[in-house]
Amino acid sequence: MNNPLSAMNNRGASAHPYSAGCLPQPAERGVHKAVEQLVDILFNNLRQLFPASVSTALKNPCDEAAAKRQWIAAFVENGITSKQQLSAGMKRARASGSPFWPSPGEFIQWCKRDDYSAAGLPDEDKLYDMVMKYCARRGLYETPEKYPWKTNADYWMVTGLYSTMRAQGLTEQELRVKCRGELGKMAARIRSGEQIPAPLVQLEKLYVPASNEKALNHVAHLKALIKSKRSFSWPK
Repeated sequence: MNNPLSAMNNRGASAHPYSAGCLPQPAERGVHKAVEQLVDILFNNLRQLFPASVSTALKNPCDEAAAKRQWIAAFVENGITSKQQLSAGMKRARASGSPFWPSPGEFIQWCKRDDYSAAGLPDEDKLYDMVMKYCARRGLYETPEKYPWKTNADYWMVTGLYSTMRAQGLTEQELRVKCRGELGKMAARIRSGEQIPAPLVQLEKLYVPASNEKALNHVAHLKALIKSKRSFSWPK
């Protein structure tokens, strides 16, 4: 199979995905030119991995152009803008074992997994497991900062996710979505050259419960604590 990145230098004008006239020209759409080129390369190489798509989803030039527009938008929205990320996604595509053309979201996750690894970060599943482990074991340590964190990034991501989970009463699926967002932000910080600070002692954050029922229970709990303190007297 041809190198997916070397294809960029060998593309002719006829290979442009919008030459069929199904969409406005790139300058009129204001889409980032580099991302368009990445999607051009990607589609050419995915055709070799998933040849059945040529006679189905991509049979009509206008359908292909519309699909590329969606992929370009998805790449821009999710920060997939480099050749390295594209190479990571292609590596996962070759190993997928599926005969079906991936969705934009699936391919983006393939790109990001290696992106996270290159930044020294866990993937989404591992980060979720780290939050669950922290929930179970945090009581064994005097403060969150004394928990055995492997990296500074792990500390900030896990403690932040734990606080958000408690404050918002997140479901498992909602927490996994939050994990994805935290990884994206942390990877961007590391790629920019930022030095992630070491764990710092923080004041515990107090949150208003999400529902009225939880709020009333919280208030009742506080009242009970106050009442118990007032009724307490030191032994004579």
